[in-house]
Amino acid sequence: MAQIQPRQNLLGIRGWFYGGKYQMERYLYILHRVTGVGLLLFILFHFTATTVFRVQGEGVWESTMSLLHNPLFKAVEYLVAVAFIYHALNGLRLFLQELGFTLGKPIPPIYPYKDSIRKKRPVTIVFIVIIVILAVVVLYDFIAGGW
Repeated sequence: MAQIQPRQNLLGIRGWFYGGKYQMERYLYILHRVTGVGLLLFILFHFTATTVFRVQGEGVWESTMSLLHNPLFKAVEYLVAVAFIYHALNGLRLFLQELGFTLGKPIPPIYPYKDSIRKKRPVTIVFIVIIVILAVVVLYDFIAGGW
C-alpha cells in the first residue's frame, strides 16, 4: 500500500500574497486582514495617547491637539476612515459569503471543476464600487474641511 505524501509548501510566505485561482477575492481577504490589524493598532494608540495626554494636564493636551492639526495627521485620519469603511463592508461581504448567500447552488464535483465564487463575482464588484464611492465621499468631506 502506497503512502500518500503531503504536498510540499513551495510558496512559503509568498503564498500568503499569491492570489492563485481566487485572484480578486484572495487579495480582498488579505486587505481585510491588513486593515483589521491597522485599525486595532490605531485604536490602541489612540486610546493610550489620549489617556496619557489628558492625565498630564490641560497644557499638554492643548499642545498635543494643536500638533494633531498637521496635514499629515489629517491624511492618517482619512486612511483610517477609508480602512474602516473597507473593513466593515468587506466583512459584510465575507459574512454573507460564509452564510452561503453569495455562493450560488452547489454542483457535483465533475472535472473541469467550477467554483461558485466566480459565479457570484458581480456581488463582489458591487461591494467594491460601494467602497470606492464611500471613500470618495469621505475624501471630499476631508478636502472640504468637514472633519
